[in-house]
Amino acid sequence: MQKTLTIWNYFTIGFGAIIGTGWVLQVGDWMVKGGGPAAAIIAFIIGGLFFLPIGAVFGELTAAIPIAGGIVEYVDRSFGGTLSFITGWLLALGTGIICPWETIAISTLVSEMFSDIFPVLRSVRLYRVFGADVYLFPMLIALAFAAYVIYLNFRGAAATAKLQAFLTKALLCGMVLAMVIALFIGSPSNILPIFQQVTDAPAGSGNFTSASGFFAGILSVLVITPFFYAGFDTVPQQAEEAVEDLNWNKFGRIISFALLASGAFYVVCIYSFGSMIPWTELVQSPVPALAALKKINLLLYLAMLTIATLGTMGPMNSFYAATTRVLLAMGRKGQIPERFAQLDEKTGVPKTACMLLAVLTMAGPFLGKNMLMSLTIVSSLGFVFGCAMISFAALRMRRTEPNLPRPYKVPGGQAGLWAACICGTIIVLLMIVPFSPAALKPAEWVIVLIWIGLGLLMRKVRSRRK
Repeated sequence: MQKTLTIWNYFTIGFGAIIGTGWVLQVGDWMVKGGGPAAAIIAFIIGGLFFLPIGAVFGELTAAIPIAGGIVEYVDRSFGGTLSFITGWLLALGTGIICPWETIAISTLVSEMFSDIFPVLRSVRLYRVFGADVYLFPMLIALAFAAYVIYLNFRGAAATAKLQAFLTKALLCGMVLAMVIALFIGSPSNILPIFQQVTDAPAGSGNFTSASGFFAGILSVLVITPFFYAGFDTVPQQAEEAVEDLNWNKFGRIISFALLASGAFYVVCIYSFGSMIPWTELVQSPVPALAALKKINLLLYLAMLTIATLGTMGPMNSFYAATTRVLLAMGRKGQIPERFAQLDEKTGVPKTACMLLAVLTMAGPFLGKNMLMSLTIVSSLGFVFGCAMISFAALRMRRTEPNLPRPYKVPGGQAGLWAACICGTIIVLLMIVPFSPAALKPAEWVIVLIWIGLGLLMRKVRSRRK
């Protein structure tokens, strides 16, 4: 594979994958769930700290064994081929889903926000699917964004890294813009009361505060933070494409740095939007962050909307590359057809994996916005399961491969590794234990079980052919 990625590139890959558009689209939902901005801020701080040990584990193993889709290798060396396959297959589902998810988000932003200024965008309604309308022009715009990301991924890591660097700067501009507006227009008193139940915001949305108090509000937001921190796992998947003289000790730290930077970004945005106008008034709009800016200044609104729309390409770009590298690793292991292990001679990208993901990504705009939540939950399970497995793999490899050169080690030694394992186990349990606020619903379990069943069937057929 081409050796082109630098430390800065890896930071932008992780940061851009984590941030995306959730900070604009769902900041109001976080406030409603928590009963106010204060609970949401505390939950995102705790969530970021919660993932730091797991990020350090990814840093340790990737710096020691810098190969594409390394999680497949780490679990295989620790627990065998079957668990390695399940981990890789679920991770491919979890990361791959983000690509069509982002195309749906683009279509939703264009149809529901830009159409207020340019009504022609909603002039041609194509059909209704899963209770949501699909419009021609938003769909075409989403397909154009997706096609550009797909094109860059076929060109190689250097091309995708340039896009990610640009998008990171755009996201930082968005954060600075929100801070400046809050500084001159907002007031800390607008984030009061610290806790208040919201029964329905906006009218008819079904979004409400189920928590009965401030600490319960923090927990309600905390259980959904894993999805909004998902993305730091994209950094190690492209480790094989690092420049020859990369400092692997710094690489081990960059994942934690991306997590901390993302946490700071979320906190600043929640506070900034929550302080612009009284938060109980803010959350009455379908997309509160943009609605607040629209009331203040139309040009500021358009600037933030443009940044948010461009921001969708960050996760799509990072997760596209990460998913194809996971499939590449599984192909190299013989867990899926060997053609997934083939690299393009000119660009060094996994051709078959890129083509498969291109089809999946381009399907997104046709599905409608009501698929967003189901895809979110399913994606989270694949991500958190991978986090748990790599944590236990790192702990086991300290015993089975003590002489493996490790340029970077998890801070705290065994205690740090156990902290990662405990954190990983907790977030998996939150996803699968019934009655948990973040537990999968029956329809989401169907998607997961069908995916696992297809994978195991394909593996069995492949084994028999061998």
